[in-house]
Amino acid sequence: MYQEERLISILQHLKDHKRISIQEICDLFSVSRDTARRDIIKLEEQGRIIRTRGGAILPTLKKEIFAYKERLGREPVEKRDIARVAASLIKDGDYIIMDASTTVQFVAEYLSTKNNVVVTNSIDIADLLSRKEDIKIRLLGGELNPRHRFLYGASTISKLSEYQVDKLFLGACGITSDGLTYPDEEEGYVKREMIRRADQVIVLADHTKFGKRLFHKISGFENIDIIITDQEPDGDIAAILREHNVEVIITTE
Repeated sequence: MYQEERLISILQHLKDHKRISIQEICDLFSVSRDTARRDIIKLEEQGRIIRTRGGAILPTLKKEIFAYKERLGREPVEKRDIARVAASLIKDGDYIIMDASTTVQFVAEYLSTKNNVVVTNSIDIADLLSRKEDIKIRLLGGELNPRHRFLYGASTISKLSEYQVDKLFLGACGITSDGLTYPDEEEGYVKREMIRRADQVIVLADHTKFGKRLFHKISGFENIDIIITDQEPDGDIAAILREHNVEVIITTE
């Protein structure tokens, strides 16, 4: 077997089993320990694994986040299904916070109730809702992040602290057993304040977000009421969600 073929197989093993040892590489591919070490070094140079004592693991920290417009254009149908279910939880007269995520923008598209007040730091969601009747919009001020289309900063958080709403719809970037993580620390501070301002916190997360860890943790599960997703979370996370009485709504059921 050529090295490139082994590297592909090693990565697949890591996806299935989370880690691999030098000895396992030797046993799986009938190669020497020196060859196994060279394979690990090659994958490390490519940035695809993290070398550990005696083996390797996959990186747990996800760093690449596409720009908002690019994410919006590539969102799968599962996210629209999640958004439809989320929109069905909104009642006439609800006061709502919507964060600046693409899945939450789909919720705004499907919003059909009346006399709602929506607080948001998303310029795109505010624009979309401005075309609907019977919706009052509170667009939070602050500094604009043009790549990800959200407003943030001290003035954003200060204005948020004046509000209290019925429901928060929060898009997820990464969910692990530790809680919710996001790539941007400044945006994370805004989301944390959004959680404080809502009686009910509803997280929207397709199955690809589970098991991903990003730079900045904003919350554990003690602050989350509902997670809407398209597949049942794996055993470890599912157990933690049950422990914290988080309701999980599966759109495919």
